Amino acid sequence: MRKVVLYTLMSLDGAVDHPDRYFPADQEPTEVPEFDSLMEENEDKIIETQDAVLLGRTMYDQWSRFWPTAEHQPFARFINNVKKYVVTSTPLTSAWHNAEAAQGPLEDLVRDLKARPGGDIGIHGSIRLAQSMLAAGLVDELQLVVGPTIGCTGRRLFEGDDLRRLELLSATPTPHSSVLLAYRVS
Repeated sequence: MRKVVLYTLMSLDGAVDHPDRYFPADQEPTEVPEFDSLMEENEDKIIETQDAVLLGRTMYDQWSRFWPTAEHQPFARFINNVKKYVVTSTPLTSAWHNAEAAQGPLEDLVRDLKARPGGDIGIHGSIRLAQSMLAAGLVDELQLVVGPTIGCTGRRLFEGDDLRRLELLSATPTPHSSVLLAYRVS
């Protein structure tokens, strides 16, 4: 059966907004974060198992303007071609290859997607959607790239006080002091 995999970049203290701040200090703000070789290998491994992505509406609107002309590989090739289900209650106003609006209860959408044949279903960015899916118990695995930064402002992926048990699948330090964490959600 397919699994839902949440992949996100975050600071050590859990901030998930503006990931350009979590990694190399010499890069321009608002650029796509620069990955070291292990981070790139990890991203490749995660996206090669996915053939569908869930996006929130805000992330879709931002990414549909950026990624079609971006050259940050391999993610640009992946996100531009993968099937994208946009969780929204309104029609999409911008076109992006292989994207469709998905309405109705989130639990029904996820159950339907998991019942279909195929690879993993990814969640990339879309923090409000990710938080909702975590709260509803719809995420099977967390793939976190934790940058060596604290004191970042903005939203946190884990803002609630619901106790959750996670099973560590792997923990790998990278050459630029980040940590790749993989957890199974119990």
